[in-house]
Amino acid sequence: MVLASYIINHTDAKVQKDVLKIANKHLLFLLLGIYITIFAYNMGILYIVPTPVGNMEDITLRAIRTLKEADLVLAEDTRTTGILLKNLGIEVAHLQSHHKFNEHGTSAGIVERLKAGQNIALVSDAGTPGISDPGFFLAREAVAAGITVNCLPGATACIPAVVSSGMPCDRFCFEGFIPQKKGRKTYLESLKDEQRTMVFYESPYRLVKTLTQFSEVLGPERQVCVCREISKLHEENVRGTLQEVVKHFEQTAPRGEIVIVLAGTSSKKDKKSKGEKL
Repeated sequence: MVLASYIINHTDAKVQKDVLKIANKHLLFLLLGIYITIFAYNMGILYIVPTPVGNMEDITLRAIRTLKEADLVLAEDTRTTGILLKNLGIEVAHLQSHHKFNEHGTSAGIVERLKAGQNIALVSDAGTPGISDPGFFLAREAVAAGITVNCLPGATACIPAVVSSGMPCDRFCFEGFIPQKKGRKTYLESLKDEQRTMVFYESPYRLVKTLTQFSEVLGPERQVCVCREISKLHEENVRGTLQEVVKHFEQTAPRGEIVIVLAGTSSKKDKKSKGEKL
């Protein structure tokens, strides 16, 4: 105020006009910054909460606290999550269904609740939401709306599988579920030159078919590890060449949750093979 009084009393009209114009401009930015800060501060947080893939003891203390404190818990299947919450002794404020069949219709309403200041937790049936499970679409919509998205570290089947496989895990690629029909052949062909260890999720009913196709496209000597029932009572790792592992599961029907860890191509072997062909 003192500065404004001095400008008015000691400068001509043009200078006064220019200075006040600049001052008003900066004041506008200041007020806008304050508004944005207050608005963002009052918005809720979307928590992505991993849940155990098998062993209940894999839930984290932070995950338990987040679920207890959330204004709303979104679940892929409310029945499955309800059992988990009951076993862990967790009481939640509200439990709502959120899955791949309704997420496009419900996400807008959820984002509005987050904007209104509610903290919301998202869980899938097992593992980390968004990793071959519903979650990506809502996270993207929340980010676009300027909402904080906070993913808690925790359970997933991918990491234990690749680490316990014994294959190189300093660099690997997660491929999720393989296309079932359209583009499957082209997709498999695209894996030929991949040098990194590859990780796939697969149904036990399609396992032999998928491994057989891997063998046909990538060669029967390619190393593979099939991880079954990770963290559960009957956890099992079956390692060997594709030919050997196919034979094993043709004789012993696979059951439970399946993760396939497939060795990448070896550039040295490839060069040697090409040289032999020449």
